[in-house]
Amino acid sequence: MTWEVAVTQRDELGESPFWHPAEERLYWVDIPAKQLRRLQPRTGQLENWEMPLEPGCIAPARSGGLVIALRDGIYRARSWGGVLTPLVRFSHDVLTTRFNDGKADPLGRLWAGTMYEPRDARKAELYSIDCRPENGQSGEPLVQLKATNAIIANGLAWSPDTRTLYWADTPHHVIHAWDWDAQANVMRHHRVFQQFAGKPAGWQPGQAGYGGRPDGAAVDAEGNYWSAMFEGQRLLKFAPGGALLAELPVPVRCPTMPCFGGEDLRTLYVTSASYKRPAEELAQLPDSGRVIAMRVDVPGLPANFFID
Repeated sequence: MTWEVAVTQRDELGESPFWHPAEERLYWVDIPAKQLRRLQPRTGQLENWEMPLEPGCIAPARSGGLVIALRDGIYRARSWGGVLTPLVRFSHDVLTTRFNDGKADPLGRLWAGTMYEPRDARKAELYSIDCRPENGQSGEPLVQLKATNAIIANGLAWSPDTRTLYWADTPHHVIHAWDWDAQANVMRHHRVFQQFAGKPAGWQPGQAGYGGRPDGAAVDAEGNYWSAMFEGQRLLKFAPGGALLAELPVPVRCPTMPCFGGEDLRTLYVTSASYKRPAEELAQLPDSGRVIAMRVDVPGLPANFFID
């Protein structure tokens, strides 16, 4: 198994990839470039859509189009390139806080976490946004705060049986897990799923002694949790019980998020970052910022669709 470049265009900070099965397209965002992107691998067609603010994450909608978390709140687009309609605006200070990692859950709610850009306080939060007609809110989204005490929300994923929810805080090098009641949308029995060693003092990119920190994640059909290790130049695959099953080196210093795609969901796509990376690193690792792909033996879970 070897990595291939899926998209030659370089992102500043690629994130939030998902595979749309009906369209046979890969979607993702470039956060600082304020772009949504999509690729049809069969034809090679790549499309870009500029956003008014930084897009932290996106998810496909069951009734068509996308749900999009921008810096200041959650928006709905009924079609690619269409009108952005606000669903929920949030009261956080947009000068210091923006939405980051998120996706739809198996029942159709959107989950989106924030990041606190000064990174000197635990002010990041995780929200659940329920716009399903049956939520009993007279058409108004039901917004619930689900987790706090983080700096950068990342690594959101669910187990195949929907009984476990994962969430990472990247600067603290930790992946959390909870038991999750999907119908009631209740998280219980918090535990640390993985705790990684922090960055050594004085460490510089390219030096040994640092394995990176957990960024975005995906879960495969066997329930294994795949974590992109930012600055670690690797993906880690963990069993549901926490055992490390595999370490996959990648040709980029900063992988950001994996997802599974292709007709059989056995193509592993990974977004990456080039934003503010050292020039020598970009010269040494020229695929930095590109979407890379590899065929794997175990398929992933299909993307969940937002329901409204």
